[in-house]
Amino acid sequence: MKPMLNIALPKGRLGEKVYAMFESAGFECPSIKENNRKLIFENEEVGVRYFWVKPSDSAIYVERGAADIGVAGKDILLEYDPDVYELLDLDIGKCRMAVAAKKEFRDNPQRTLKVATKFTNIAQNFYSSKGREIDMIHLNGSIEIAPILGLSDVIVDIVETGTTLKENNLEVKETIFPISARLIANKSSFKFKNTQIEKIVRELSAQIEAKND
Repeated sequence: MKPMLNIALPKGRLGEKVYAMFESAGFECPSIKENNRKLIFENEEVGVRYFWVKPSDSAIYVERGAADIGVAGKDILLEYDPDVYELLDLDIGKCRMAVAAKKEFRDNPQRTLKVATKFTNIAQNFYSSKGREIDMIHLNGSIEIAPILGLSDVIVDIVETGTTLKENNLEVKETIFPISARLIANKSSFKFKNTQIEKIVRELSAQIEAKND
């Protein structure tokens, strides 16, 4: 019997897309498509065990070894800097990390910039690289409200379509970096389950190349 490879998938649409890629690569697990509330699914024949996790937790499961490999957004990897290997850009889940503010906002470098975000490390690194003094306001949700209510001058957040910004009279002022889903591996698993992991990387790479041809 093959050793089981534990794979952390982000819950939601992104995870479903990722699973479809794994399935096409020959690592299918039919029970994952059943309509139930189970979180763990395995197929001993192909040696895989999948489990659904909150997208922001995927890297923690991989770093701590509960998962051998997993999928995390580039935003999570840059914000939390987990001790994992980044193996592959899956070319899905694309969006960007951006600075947004009210349309009429103009930055005055003479005063401290008030920045609202849940990505405090990313924001800190971005503004440090510019030598810009900031007042960091950590928020967990509905960050768009902060500039409207005068809590912050700008926000640093993920922008997909920009619709929410437009509806709240905000606009992107600067893109910090593009985001996409990445395949990551636990460092120890990468050594001990290398054959299985490398096969997955090869198969997924071939799919990405074929899609972009």
